[in-house]
Amino acid sequence: MMKLMVIGHTDAVRGFALVGVQGRVAATAEEVNAALDETLGDASIGIILITDDAAALVRERVNRLTARTAIPLVMQIPGPGGPQADQQDLSEMIRRTTGIRL
Repeated sequence: MMKLMVIGHTDAVRGFALVGVQGRVAATAEEVNAALDETLGDASIGIILITDDAAALVRERVNRLTARTAIPLVMQIPGPGGPQADQQDLSEMIRRTTGIRL
């Protein structure tokens, strides 16, 4: 079974931990890159959720991963400021990319 990993803001990592999802708090570009390196090296991780604020720190890398990597699927989720006006709801993003309705 493929696992989920959350990278980014403390609140998101802690929130997902409440339902059993692994995560890494990352507040600097170095921490985000280290978390991505570790996660990409784990074949059991099928989906990486990265908060907007963390993704912004390594925008080019996140864009490359999103565009060329099917597994793990890399998806951005709202950071501490909440969803951006042009951003889809998380459950809708997961449904569109995986076909699974949450």
